[in-house]
Amino acid sequence: MNNRLSVAPVHARHFSVSKSWRSQEDNKNGTKPPSRLAKTTAALKAALPQTGAITKRENIHTIPNWLTFSRLVAAPFIGYCILHDHHAWTLGLFAYAGVTDLLDGWIARRWNQGTVVGTIIDPMADKTLMTVLTVTLATKGLLPVWLAVIILGRDVALAISALYFRWISLPPPKTMARYWDFSLPSAEVRPTAISKYNTALQLGLMGLTTVAPVVPALDLAWSLMVMQYGVAVTTIWSGASYVYSKDAVKILTQPTTPKAAEKEEGNTEVVDEAEAKKVKDETATKQ
Repeated sequence: MNNRLSVAPVHARHFSVSKSWRSQEDNKNGTKPPSRLAKTTAALKAALPQTGAITKRENIHTIPNWLTFSRLVAAPFIGYCILHDHHAWTLGLFAYAGVTDLLDGWIARRWNQGTVVGTIIDPMADKTLMTVLTVTLATKGLLPVWLAVIILGRDVALAISALYFRWISLPPPKTMARYWDFSLPSAEVRPTAISKYNTALQLGLMGLTTVAPVVPALDLAWSLMVMQYGVAVTTIWSGASYVYSKDAVKILTQPTTPKAAEKEEGNTEVVDEAEAKKVKDETATKQ
């Protein structure tokens, strides 16, 4: 029993000497051994995939967005009515699309329900409706083919550009599921001033064209011709404005610079050391 009691101080002295010798060696080399917590944290960081910055989601289930979506759904029914000469139904659905277009913008501004996805699907609904109207009215001979080519050519170019900007602005990882997840905003489309005038003229022309068969007593030939040339000029002008305007497309996510990454890594190391000290203090208190 006495032997056991005498051995303990020897082991304690040996441990304290070894620890002191290691501390002296570390001080000579200018290095400090990492704590166990720091090693575990570094191993977890190496094992986990780097997914980039966390993107804030937004609530897309708002009344303006649902009104815009209903306008998007109504577009093919309008085209069906035009092709089958249901002129009264065509005019009624077109009026509904115009009212909801005004209403969703007013609600978004009045009750602060504007969303980034709304800036995308609202012009998408307008372009879808305009495309359906242009194709079907040109097919029925109610709209000149040359004007239909100008309108559709600009819309196709803008659609391709929107798909491209959505892809390059999407934060990593770039997957198709995240690409079509509109609650992850990445780019915001801002229509130019001439584009707004062009949209109003196009809607006016399509509305007047759908009214003409319903009220055949009105002679609208001269009015239609003037509006057709006005739409042609503003369509080309608005397409060029998206190319030369710097504020038409705004990228919402910015890539992380190497300097910012180094700063973030340095902050992580400080946190690791603080956590290690906290664990050490708690262990000493329990003992």
